[in-house]
Amino acid sequence: MLEKRTQDHLNNKNKKAIQLSDSFGYAKLLRFTFPSVIMMIFTSIYGVVDGLFVSNFVGKTPFAAINLVMPLLVIMGAVGFMLGTGGTAIVAKTMGMGDRPLANKYFSFLVYTTIASGVVLAAIGIAFARPVSELLGAEGEMLECCVTYARINLLALPFFMLQNVFQSFFITAEKPKVGLYVIIAAGVTNMVLDALLVAVLGWGLEGAAVATALSQVVGGAVPLIYFARPNSGTLRLCGTGFYGRTLLATCINGSSELMSNISMSFVTILYNAQLMKIAGENGIAAYGAIMYVGFIFVAMFIGFVMGASPVISFHYGAGNRDELKSLFGKSLRIVGIAGAAMAVLAISLSRPLSLLFVGYDAELCAMTTRGFVIFAFHFLICGFNIFGSAFFTALNNGAVSAAISFLRTLVFQSLSVIILPIFLGLDGIWLSIVVAEICSAAVSLGFLVAKKKKYGY
Repeated sequence: MLEKRTQDHLNNKNKKAIQLSDSFGYAKLLRFTFPSVIMMIFTSIYGVVDGLFVSNFVGKTPFAAINLVMPLLVIMGAVGFMLGTGGTAIVAKTMGMGDRPLANKYFSFLVYTTIASGVVLAAIGIAFARPVSELLGAEGEMLECCVTYARINLLALPFFMLQNVFQSFFITAEKPKVGLYVIIAAGVTNMVLDALLVAVLGWGLEGAAVATALSQVVGGAVPLIYFARPNSGTLRLCGTGFYGRTLLATCINGSSELMSNISMSFVTILYNAQLMKIAGENGIAAYGAIMYVGFIFVAMFIGFVMGASPVISFHYGAGNRDELKSLFGKSLRIVGIAGAAMAVLAISLSRPLSLLFVGYDAELCAMTTRGFVIFAFHFLICGFNIFGSAFFTALNNGAVSAAISFLRTLVFQSLSVIILPIFLGLDGIWLSIVVAEICSAAVSLGFLVAKKKKYGY
């Protein structure tokens, strides 16, 4: 009798669980993507914690140093995003075609590839941390801060890359809540250690770096253990072979995410160079505060498309064009409404958020507040561009996805940040991302219209 009740409970639980093969209305789509949204917001928040503690407890120069060297760390970790997003589309499509054993082999191969590439990239990054920091313009105290922060963080790079990979694969495994719990655990680790090491023990910049590195170990190692053991999800690590074509397809398919992160890092370097020329160290600190807060808002879009992408890939693989069309329309409406709400919220909170980061310096706080108000208008548009790129990744069209990301994050932003300050000064730097998003929206719309018949959305 007890066994029957237990089995009935499990059956009812499974019936309530959302699966990739389901038909998605607004409520179900939001429920399924909600853990991914919270996961990305939490990831961004705990990434912001380092900057918050360093700015308030260590000083303006170490805070500026973190922002200056961050492009190096982002570029290194972006390989994990590429393998995760590109691999998720392939694995989800393979599942949609009904071959789950092969999907698990692909999944396992990509995880092992991530570990190996993480070790190699970490060694390269540690060796070149100083010359790269010098190339970015760091000198004196700022140079030493850059090298210290980068090298400590790079020790945990393989785990950081695994964390980025598993964020996507937890959704494909139909376990987005487990992914959320892992990120919460990693985030709490970072926050607690930041408070302890920086605020209480006074370890300074080194303490912030150690806190981040250990949180990344949690974020990468816990999912590795989860997928290595028997679990109730659709994916599990297993014996596999070398799938060269799958790896190539993964890299091509995920190239938009890699390109997006590399481009953003390059653009950040351009921003820092322009800001150093126009506003000095204060400009870099202001930009750092704006970007930290911006990461949290943009994370909502990224989390949504991350949660929706495996569903899109599954139905594309299964040939369900009606469902694909429904998902496309609903997703556009959701990101449109969310974008408008974010812009209003960001403008309303610009002053208090600036005080939180740089309230100790009145001039810097005023600069940050004005910059954030202008910057906030890009939230109206960026969700459409993020979804457009991710949508084509989910359809296994990495070339179009990469084109959108390349133009959005590199070409349009680079041109804007170089040209606009000539006419508008410091305001031109803050406005450049808004102009870049408008140009990108035209490109995204063009591709979506051109490919509509081919994919049937």
